[in-house]
Amino acid sequence: MNFDINKALEILEQTPHTLDSFLGNLSQDWINNNEGRETWSPFDVMGHLIHGEKTDWIDRLNKTLSTNDKHFVPFDRFAQFEDSKGKTLRNLLDEFKQLREKNLSYLKSLNLTESDLAQTGIHPEFGEVTAKQLLATWVTHDLGHIAQIARVLAKQYTEEVGPWTAYISILNN
Repeated sequence: MNFDINKALEILEQTPHTLDSFLGNLSQDWINNNEGRETWSPFDVMGHLIHGEKTDWIDRLNKTLSTNDKHFVPFDRFAQFEDSKGKTLRNLLDEFKQLREKNLSYLKSLNLTESDLAQTGIHPEFGEVTAKQLLATWVTHDLGHIAQIARVLAKQYTEEVGPWTAYISILNN
């Protein structure tokens, strides 16, 4: 599928609702457990998504559209551990929804053209990237973390499913 801003918005608009529906009424055991050492729980993933809404997607899009400094600020992939302290999952879900709505409202207000989507910024690791690549990454980043949350939740019952483990692909990744 070729990138289309309206198709991208279909996913980006649904992510907060998907995560709220998926996680909103789960007990602490589900939301705080992870896959083992140095892995993230669903709570951690929500904090990470919030940090991206605050410091990544729109800031970097603005850099690509800028005529001045086009260098992206490096993204702190672990900021959520400090930023989420003292918050509940409900706090995180609500904050994510509000930030995403604000960011998408801004994105829509830009009325991006094909020329805009071809504008470039400078990623600290990858070098030159286009606005289109950035926005496509935003969509796939959301989907990747939704899949990650599903995998983390599923793996909580790895031992409990017994011999069916061989047939449950999410437990074998």
